[in-house]
Amino acid sequence: MRRVVVTGVGAITPVGNNVDAMWESMINGVSGLGIVTRYDPELTKAKVVAEVKGFDPTEYIEKRECRRMDLYCQYAVAAAAQAVEDSGIKDKIEPERFGCYVGSGVGGITTFYEQCENMFNGKNISPFFIPMMIGNIAAGNVAIRHNAKGPCLPVVTACSTSTHAIGEAFHAIKLGYADAVIAGGAEAAIHPLSIKGFTSCKALSMSDDPENASVPFDKRRNGFVMGEGAGILILEEYEHAVARGAKIYAEICGYGNSCDAYHVTAPDPDAEGAARCVSLALDEAKYDGKEEIYINAHGTSTPMNDSTETKAFKLALGEQAYKAHISSTKSMTGHMLGATGAVEAIAAVMALKTGIIPPTIGYKEPDPECDLDYTPNKSVKASVSLALSTTFGFGGHNACIAFRK
Repeated sequence: MRRVVVTGVGAITPVGNNVDAMWESMINGVSGLGIVTRYDPELTKAKVVAEVKGFDPTEYIEKRECRRMDLYCQYAVAAAAQAVEDSGIKDKIEPERFGCYVGSGVGGITTFYEQCENMFNGKNISPFFIPMMIGNIAAGNVAIRHNAKGPCLPVVTACSTSTHAIGEAFHAIKLGYADAVIAGGAEAAIHPLSIKGFTSCKALSMSDDPENASVPFDKRRNGFVMGEGAGILILEEYEHAVARGAKIYAEICGYGNSCDAYHVTAPDPDAEGAARCVSLALDEAKYDGKEEIYINAHGTSTPMNDSTETKAFKLALGEQAYKAHISSTKSMTGHMLGATGAVEAIAAVMALKTGIIPPTIGYKEPDPECDLDYTPNKSVKASVSLALSTTFGFGGHNACIAFRK
């Protein structure tokens, strides 16, 4: 069994279009939420979203190629380019030992909608429709650009997508199937069709106030805010990284994957599956029950998730749950769906690296069912040695990954 470390990171987010900018925003409690600008806000009941701002795809992709990529794929390619450059791994790994695990929860929904309009209006369907829309194409494009000829696996598990992608990449390296993997996820689903779909299943916040729309673990929470972007990590076998003199952010040391097998959208209120997922990651990480922990929680700001997740932490950690530092960066980024796990994994890694716990902003009214330390409103300094990132997706998918200094 081989050790696996993080040697590169990249991100396109509502609070910054690279990891340094994102992290600076997070630790200072900067919100990326606002009234939607991508379309007329009157088209949807849910008007507060977390849009990526100032993104120029031509910094990473030729203009001609941009027209052949859905926005979610552009985000993935950009974040992957950042991560690969940050890692310094280019030309220092055998292509057949270099993998790519990049997923998306929704895929190219804007492309899908636009091509449906073409069909209904008697116009031609683009020859690039399918390769722009399908959920695996971000992984394909990233692999092509970085000559990653090893295992390529685009995970699709709704909101848990990129956490599972990172976890599966970790195990692929640990078990010897690859020496390094580009891992993460991307999403660009701020579109009237998807917003109306999530509204119909009563998942989104109806608040028109960006400061009070995404308030994880707060008694006032009433639904999540749609975000977008991409997060990518370079995972690498430890000895391989050391041999080439790579900088190391953290070691990935645990992964949990479970299913509630309960309901298509609602979490199991008993939290058994979520707790088991966290316990699996802690067991693999050889958690001794005494370490100071940070948990970047799923924390969606929905009534059911936040109370159920709190219960899961208590079941998995016992009394230590009350000593853990917990926060939900979705209070700043919104819910980035298939990208959220990777962005939050990067936040967990940065918390280990810097000793700073990012806050849960907008927190005002405690909920008796959510009675742990959620790092309200202001970041704190803490010498944590173990960091977890949890995500839970429609269909009962549960994912947890663990990192060490």
